[in-house]
Amino acid sequence: MSAVILAVFSEYGAADRVRTRLVSDGFPTDRVELTASSEPGRAGSHPAPSAHARFAQYFRTLLSRPDEQQFVDALARRVEAGAATIAVHPRGTIEITRAADILEKEGAVEVIGHDLANQSAFEQAAASSDGYWVRHFMLDNPTGADCIYCRLFPGHKH
Repeated sequence: MSAVILAVFSEYGAADRVRTRLVSDGFPTDRVELTASSEPGRAGSHPAPSAHARFAQYFRTLLSRPDEQQFVDALARRVEAGAATIAVHPRGTIEITRAADILEKEGAVEVIGHDLANQSAFEQAAASSDGYWVRHFMLDNPTGADCIYCRLFPGHKH
C-alpha cells in the first residue's frame, strides 16, 4: 500500500465536511476516502461476515506494517461506535503537508501516517526535468502529425 494519512473524527458530519474541504482544496476524489458506519465506503466492499470484520480488513490494507496492527481493531471499533475516518493518499511532500494541515485544523482526534517518508520518489516519477516529453513531441515531428497518438503509432490509421 502507498502512503496514507488516516484521520479519526468523533462523528460522521465532521468527517464529511473535511472530505468536502480536501476535494475543494484540490485532492482528487479517488484519493480521499471516508469510512463510517452509515457510509462504509471501500470497507463495505470487503468480503467479511460482519461490519467489524470489513472495517478491520479495510484498515489492515491501509496500515500494513506489523507495528501498525495495534490500530486496526481499535479503528474498527471506533467506526462501529459512531466515529468516522478520512484516509488521504497524498502524492509528495506538498500534499502531505497540505492534507495534515487541513485534518488538524478541522479537528481530527487522531492522525496516523503510513509510509509518508517514501513520497519524494513520486514527485519526480514523471520526468527528471520539466516538460521534456512535451518538447520532444513538439519539436521532433518529422511526420507533421498533430495528434500525439499519430506520432506514437505512425503506421496505424486513426
